[in-house]
Amino acid sequence: MSEPPSSSSPPSSDSTGVAVARAPAAGPESGYDARHDVTGPETKGVADELSAQRVIGLRRPWRWIATAIVLVVVAQIVHGLVTNPFYQWDRFQYWFLRPVILDGLLITLEVAAWSAVLGLLGGVLLALGRLSRSPVLRAVSWVYIWLFRSVPLIVVLLFLYNFSALYKTFSLGVPFGPGFISFSESSVATDVVVAVVGLSLNEAAYAAEVVRAGLLSVDQGQHEAASALGLPRSYQFTRIVFPQALRAIVPSYVNQLIGLVKSTSLVFYVSLFDLFGQVQSMGSTYPGDVVPLLIVATVWYVVLTSVVSVIQYYVERYYSRGALRNMPLTPLQKLRTGLRTLRARIEIGSAA
Repeated sequence: MSEPPSSSSPPSSDSTGVAVARAPAAGPESGYDARHDVTGPETKGVADELSAQRVIGLRRPWRWIATAIVLVVVAQIVHGLVTNPFYQWDRFQYWFLRPVILDGLLITLEVAAWSAVLGLLGGVLLALGRLSRSPVLRAVSWVYIWLFRSVPLIVVLLFLYNFSALYKTFSLGVPFGPGFISFSESSVATDVVVAVVGLSLNEAAYAAEVVRAGLLSVDQGQHEAASALGLPRSYQFTRIVFPQALRAIVPSYVNQLIGLVKSTSLVFYVSLFDLFGQVQSMGSTYPGDVVPLLIVATVWYVVLTSVVSVIQYYVERYYSRGALRNMPLTPLQKLRTGLRTLRARIEIGSAA
């Protein structure tokens, strides 16, 4: 076969990396004859006509109508919040950082933190029990999850609060035999302990199903490859299976965690004055400030759940490193990139 002329230019690449064939350079040394150029007056006229045409996007009137309606509704809500004197924003500002409110907020954070940790640990154990080869562990785990998902949380809290009526003392010793150490139930089951235990028991039942779903989402080939390498089962779980399962566990469990933060408002009914309990107490003492106090509680709960959502974003981003080729930009990186682009455009405009 004959070789192509050496004077022909090889295909080049444009800015997108796609190979583009270039026309040979004109000149006697290149062997290019302009008489063979197919670009004539008629072709140039058609090209000019096509380039002069403007691309018109599809008309979507309903999108604009829906956008206008949403903006009007949002504007009315904001206008009502600002102009309605019934909200008493001056009283909201007075109560927002009061020590009594902050004390309740600290109790909410303490109860939510302990319940989240203990609930997740219990959920992991229950999920492993559901996936165990032991029929006893599978049955006990299933019954626990079924029971605590069926009983309302407020019933669990009230039951634990009145637990001393059933068992006045606890003892440690031989099972079904004599006890060596005995202590009163009321000395251990304080209001904080009752709240944490009740929320943890309830949370573990839901966290178990979240963890089990995440573990089942790991490809079976990962288990087979780890077993083929002769890795211990504990190492397989902690270093291979569980880190991959966290990609599916984190989003669902954070939803549970947000629900847990809001569920702490129920501990008011077991005589624990958390954020909602303090708001209720102050509302009873100052009946005219009920609405501002409820807005204070609402804003603080929004702040807490927003912080949890931010943590969720970065945890998901961390555990998606092996699943994505290019990590998406964080909001701060997007902001810095936008500022650099805006600064460059301003400099180009000023130089022109």
